[in-house]
Amino acid sequence: MIGRRVVVIGGGVIGLCVAYSCATKGHHVVVLERGEPERDGCSFANAGMIVPSHFVPLASPGAVSLALRSLWKRTSPLYVKPRASADLLAWGARFMRAANRTHVERAAPLLRDLHLASRACFEEWAARFDNAFDLVERGLLVLCRTDRALAEEVHVAELARRLGMPATVLDAAAVVGLEPGMRMSVSGGVHFPLDAHVSPSALMNTLRRESQALGATLRHGTDVRAWRMKGNRIAAIDTSDGSVEGDEFVLCAGMWSSELARKLGLSLPLQAGKGYSLTLDDPPSQPRICAILSEARVAVTPMGRTLRFGGTMEITGIDERIDALRIRSIVDSVASYYPAMTPSHFANATIRSGLRPCSPDGLPYIGRFRRFENLSAATGHAMMGVSLAPITGGLIAQLLSGEAPSLDIALLDPDRFTRRAASSDRLSTSSDKGRER
Repeated sequence: MIGRRVVVIGGGVIGLCVAYSCATKGHHVVVLERGEPERDGCSFANAGMIVPSHFVPLASPGAVSLALRSLWKRTSPLYVKPRASADLLAWGARFMRAANRTHVERAAPLLRDLHLASRACFEEWAARFDNAFDLVERGLLVLCRTDRALAEEVHVAELARRLGMPATVLDAAAVVGLEPGMRMSVSGGVHFPLDAHVSPSALMNTLRRESQALGATLRHGTDVRAWRMKGNRIAAIDTSDGSVEGDEFVLCAGMWSSELARKLGLSLPLQAGKGYSLTLDDPPSQPRICAILSEARVAVTPMGRTLRFGGTMEITGIDERIDALRIRSIVDSVASYYPAMTPSHFANATIRSGLRPCSPDGLPYIGRFRRFENLSAATGHAMMGVSLAPITGGLIAQLLSGEAPSLDIALLDPDRFTRRAASSDRLSTSSDKGRER
């Protein structure tokens, strides 16, 4: 199966990792990307974190009540924008079913393994490419302003240690000891030493360069318009720049993957989780370690001489507009943790937004569809796109090369909600027939 023509739909960080990994195995890769090489969006505007500490999926106990409490509160870190949408209602119902302890217990070991495998890839790439994407391995600090938040993070630290990952609980003095150059208002925190961070733009540039060096073709400004079928295979894609044939097709179009799948009669439930980033070119102080501001759910990442803050999860439609109220909420939250950083410091911040593709159960879609023998999915990574991109690319490349995947990805099956819906339909039909008798 070596030397096949692989068409990757989507040139974000997931698509480029798929392209690079497939090219390393000798495949002829074409990447179709609707945007231009330099653009806004999740792959460029994110916090650049590699987070083995994020082993609890978005769908977890307490997430439903948090979402309901935030329904009408636009400044909440998690905000569900009320709107009349059948897709949103169906997604919400699935989210509620998945938000339980059993799901977390099944998903956490897999997410741990995926993150750690990606981390190993980043280390390998940093050595191979002279650390062109600025990998920094100093861990991550979860900072808590209240004792209640600290108690919750201590529980997460205990779960991490049960999964074999180190985590150190710190009081306020110990936090200051790790960040002596920062003035902070915190009650304590947790340090996860296996976490790391990169520069997203530098990572994207590296992946583009190295993929092209291996022979991959990147076609930007190219919209996918229709699928061409031949039996149970995809034969080609009609685009704004002509038809593209291939042996294998990989759907990596982020939030737009759902609509492209729907054109094939496939169900790939996704909701857009809009997030924002604010980048300071001249911050008043610079941390050494990336951080999560626990109560505010704001990420803080030093990137060279700049400092980036990323936050909010706004479940919305395809809407990339900047909401000034939510930006102000991030700024105010930062000031409450770092008193030296006042709103005036953000007057000239670079503000970006991006739509994270969120699945109902908080797990990405990675694998082949059953209905079409040469169509695969690599999407739905939500806030973990950068962290899981290298292993996602590696797993897809293994599948397309006829190899067994290095990790068990049964939980990531892109058909998992289609199969459940079909099962429910069969049960309903059987029940109806029973009543007729």
